[in-house]
Amino acid sequence: MATYSTPGVYVEEISTFPPSVAEVSTAIPAFIGYTETGPAADKEPSILRINTLLDYETHFGKAQPSNYAVNASFDVNNQAWTINELGRSVANNNNFLMYYALSLYFKNGGGSCYIVSIGNYTDAHDTDHFNKGLGALEKEDEPTLIIAPDALELASADYYSFSQAMLAQCNKLRDRFSILDVPDGEEQAVPFRNGIGMTNLMYGAAYHPHLKTALSYHYLEAGVTVTTESEMELAPATAATTWQKAFGDNGIIISFTGVEGDEPKARISSGTDTDPIEFEITSTNVLRIANVATKTGTAVVDAWNLWSSTSGNNPNGYGISINGNGSGDVQSTGNSNEDLDIASQDTDTAPGNSTMASLKDSNTSLYNQLKTLLNAQRVILPPSSAIAGIYARVDRNRGVWKAPANEGLSSVIAPVRKITNEEQGRLNIDTNAGKSINAIRAFTGKGTLVWGARTLAGNDNEWRYISVRRLFNMIEESSQKSTAFAVFEANDATTWLKVKAMIESFLFSLWERGALAGSTPESAYFVNVGLGKTMTTQDILEGRMNVEIGIAAVRPAEFIILKFSHKLQEA
Repeated sequence: MATYSTPGVYVEEISTFPPSVAEVSTAIPAFIGYTETGPAADKEPSILRINTLLDYETHFGKAQPSNYAVNASFDVNNQAWTINELGRSVANNNNFLMYYALSLYFKNGGGSCYIVSIGNYTDAHDTDHFNKGLGALEKEDEPTLIIAPDALELASADYYSFSQAMLAQCNKLRDRFSILDVPDGEEQAVPFRNGIGMTNLMYGAAYHPHLKTALSYHYLEAGVTVTTESEMELAPATAATTWQKAFGDNGIIISFTGVEGDEPKARISSGTDTDPIEFEITSTNVLRIANVATKTGTAVVDAWNLWSSTSGNNPNGYGISINGNGSGDVQSTGNSNEDLDIASQDTDTAPGNSTMASLKDSNTSLYNQLKTLLNAQRVILPPSSAIAGIYARVDRNRGVWKAPANEGLSSVIAPVRKITNEEQGRLNIDTNAGKSINAIRAFTGKGTLVWGARTLAGNDNEWRYISVRRLFNMIEESSQKSTAFAVFEANDATTWLKVKAMIESFLFSLWERGALAGSTPESAYFVNVGLGKTMTTQDILEGRMNVEIGIAAVRPAEFIILKFSHKLQEA
């Protein structure tokens, strides 16, 4: 109380309102994994809060480059390249998914998040790295979700051990929730349930299957090895060479000796009125005259007769003329009119090796075809990062009390496998231990939807649903932080009233927004505090203020049953 000694008028402001509870953020995920510019494996993990994918690229780099091995052959008839084989690999067989996971997170509505970089792309996946990252994350107060998209690259036993550590941290701090991935495969539910343990299950949820996303793998053109096979001999463009192609036992042989860089042209003509063929001689175009009759529009018999009327001397003047540095020759190798028409093309040359980068100028057609093909290679991701984005989107638009299910996934083409109703029934309800696994399913006309809303504690009536667990996390942490003002205040009725009014006001606002069930506030929640109610004299002597809070959280309608019956006609 102020002491007054000088005569005058004084003003005092009297606080009549109780303090208020500030609602904490509910969807601030922390991603644990390897980044391009992460710390060395023997260093401490790097933790940073980011807001966009651009922030991530600025501080942690981009995706791990993929290497491709391509086998291509040239289709002579269609004058086009065919890709026979395409294989993808990564350096040292260490597959890092962090960048792709962040991309999918932001595309599905994600916002601010934490990156826990435990190493870079030169490291091998190691459970010690993940445990160090998880330990560093424990010191951060803001994160409310834990995701580790790279953890599936660990050995199975190590992955399950780390998943248990994630759940244990959530239980210890009681302010966060784990989103876990079931390993990819059709029969992974049983191994996952066996490996995840039996403790702290209410603090995590598992999702299945993996997702085929609309994201493309990052690659460098110098890292794309191309092996070409062709029905022609590929020679250096500036070197003198001889091109010759024999079309099996039947047909004709076109031979040219010269320099491709001089751009020579050949003209096939005769002394008759048949249309001549004129073309530029290159290692590709030399094959276009495999069948002279077809190319000129001249009947097979006419072409044959023109050529073979006086075998060896060719008096009709059917031959090849060269415009450029070189010489050419045409020979007959068939023995009938029909033979010329069915000239075979069954001789391949030795394969050549190059990179995609070298094809950009030397073979634009194949380069563009490869670029289109590689850009169409879609990234397969575990679902946890997309689910984290869904959590953030639902929390922002509807509230943390809304189940993050029956929600569409963006930038996802489809789950990698279809799940039937019967299969989902076995995932959703575990009759042995209650470890529910949430399915992601594709529905006709709807796209890919999250079709499950359970925690791993599927048999627990209190903590069965994700939304209930996360709502309690939010209310508990918000109330805890806001009640800090009362520490070391007088443990009397005045302080009790302030605390009670503050929490009741917060719960009333949640009830109005639909977070709590009940037609009246009294049926939705209660707050009790006081001597003889929640405390004894001994509690006060020991400095304890016990506050009891009851909440009727809304629960999702998981099963909607429509019951129909016949009604007899009454009039």
